[in-house]
Amino acid sequence: MALKGFKVIEMAGLAPVPMCGMILADFGAQVTRIDKTLNSNFDVLKGGKRTIALDLKKSKATEIVRKICKVSDVIIEPFRPGVMEKLGLGPEVLLKDNPKLIYARLTGFGADGRGLYGKRAGHDINYIATSGVLSMFGRKGENPYAPVNFAADFAGGGLLCAFGICTALLERERSGKGQIVDSAMVDGSAYVASWMFRSRDLPIWGNSRGDNMLDGKAHFYETYETKDGKFMAVGAIEPQFYALLLQGLELTDEQAPQFDNFEESKQLFTQIFKSKTQSEWTAIFDGIDACVTPVLDWHEAPNHPHNKDRNVFRQKTDESDPVVPNPAPRLSRTPAKSQYGVGTDRDYLEMAVEIMGEIGVGKEEMKGLVDDGVLVMDGKAKL
Repeated sequence: MALKGFKVIEMAGLAPVPMCGMILADFGAQVTRIDKTLNSNFDVLKGGKRTIALDLKKSKATEIVRKICKVSDVIIEPFRPGVMEKLGLGPEVLLKDNPKLIYARLTGFGADGRGLYGKRAGHDINYIATSGVLSMFGRKGENPYAPVNFAADFAGGGLLCAFGICTALLERERSGKGQIVDSAMVDGSAYVASWMFRSRDLPIWGNSRGDNMLDGKAHFYETYETKDGKFMAVGAIEPQFYALLLQGLELTDEQAPQFDNFEESKQLFTQIFKSKTQSEWTAIFDGIDACVTPVLDWHEAPNHPHNKDRNVFRQKTDESDPVVPNPAPRLSRTPAKSQYGVGTDRDYLEMAVEIMGEIGVGKEEMKGLVDDGVLVMDGKAKL
């Protein structure tokens, strides 16, 4: 895999950092999670990662982290500005220990603490509100609507941080030097939305939220309920696709002109789509290149013929398995492989011994660290 041989330290945190670590692990990096507890059941992105739990309030624990970072390529940390510095693990310390280290700081408002919100807490909805992106989501006459925690946590956060790490690793091949990756979710969500900002002078915008071509006004870019309570997605923007859409709906351009009578046409489309089930409409439009597709429920998507042919989702080994997408993009020579479930049943003691052994700490010394509360160990574990 493309990142095989790179060693990554992931300071355990909420969704964005585990996502970043998941991407790097799926593409071949060895990712070691440093947690403060053994109870990491809420981290659903930990597959393929090793875990060790340390009480970072103790100086011996931070010494261990420093030693691990000396033999690693990347560290990802999720804390507010100043937290790692207080622990004695800031970039000025770790980069002095290991000048080739890539130090990735994944925060909401920025790792340098600058700005009005620099040191404040927040969540995805706050970050996309601050970046201006949230103002673009929502129906006409309704409040802005946050698309769960997708835009900041995962797109502007975890994904862009992983990209930043990879570019820093690539640059290191030329300079031989590490650097700091300051990945803020406000910055990242704004950057992901670059097209939405840069296209404001195009004819598709110009009106208030929900009253533009791509955000709810146009009848040819909308979702419609079907007879069985499911939905179809219509994206027939170009005239040639719109003509085929009308053909599938058995309408004429006079009955539903593309760029006129939007509300009337939307009402007409709503009525027509409710006359057939989703499967009936799918059968009609699967044979017509009209940019019309079924809205698949999340648990239906893995079984759709296209997704099965492309192997978009990991094949389940048990019906109780969750829906897990396979890594993307796809590399022809060194493809990634989903690490979902890999190593999650691995013995914690075994992982701890392995990790500590890599920095020259044997079992006898580990016993002392456990007794001192530095190394967190399951009470049943026997060193």
